Amino acid sequence: MCRFLLLKSNNLIDSSIVINKFADLAEKSRSPDGDRQADGWGVAWIGENNKWNVIKSLSPIWKDRKMFEKVPKCKLLVAHARSASFAKHKNNIEFNQPYVDGKYAFVFNGLLRGVSVPKVEGGIGSEKIWNLLKQELKNNPPVKALANLKKILTNNSKEIVALNIGISDAEKIYSLCEFSAFADYYQLYYHSYLDIELVCSEKIVLPQ
Repeated sequence: MCRFLLLKSNNLIDSSIVINKFADLAEKSRSPDGDRQADGWGVAWIGENNKWNVIKSLSPIWKDRKMFEKVPKCKLLVAHARSASFAKHKNNIEFNQPYVDGKYAFVFNGLLRGVSVPKVEGGIGSEKIWNLLKQELKNNPPVKALANLKKILTNNSKEIVALNIGISDAEKIYSLCEFSAFADYYQLYYHSYLDIELVCSEKIVLPQ
């Protein structure tokens, strides 16, 4: 179980302030089974090249604050703090999100049991969900693709405790929030400021 954040601004924002706030909440957060979001992190942003740029680390996000200085001011930002579900999947930076492909950036937080979708590539569940979503995005806009993905996973899972997804198409941000338990942990929060839209796994307050 993880934490994520998506932010879109009409004007350039100080990325380090936002990521530090996100790191603060990730440090305090505990999953329903008591785990911390301590298995690495990643940040993706649209840079001056109009493409996604990504940095990742295997350290807990709150212990890597010096790295936040590498992220310049930007208008689109996606961040993820990881809590690996299984010990064998820790310490592999390739599993750290956000996942980026072309114009899309993706983050996931959730718990699905008994998933059986044939012929889907991926070393862990979040990679498989991302690959399923990419198939839908080939022929559908993001909102429709997320709806189709939800239907696929609902029809092919024994139980969906939570299914939270955030994506950006390099222009806008989109999210899906579905849960059947642990509402305090699995709900997403939407914030709208004067020129900022933000979706986050926790309540977050940015300087005005």
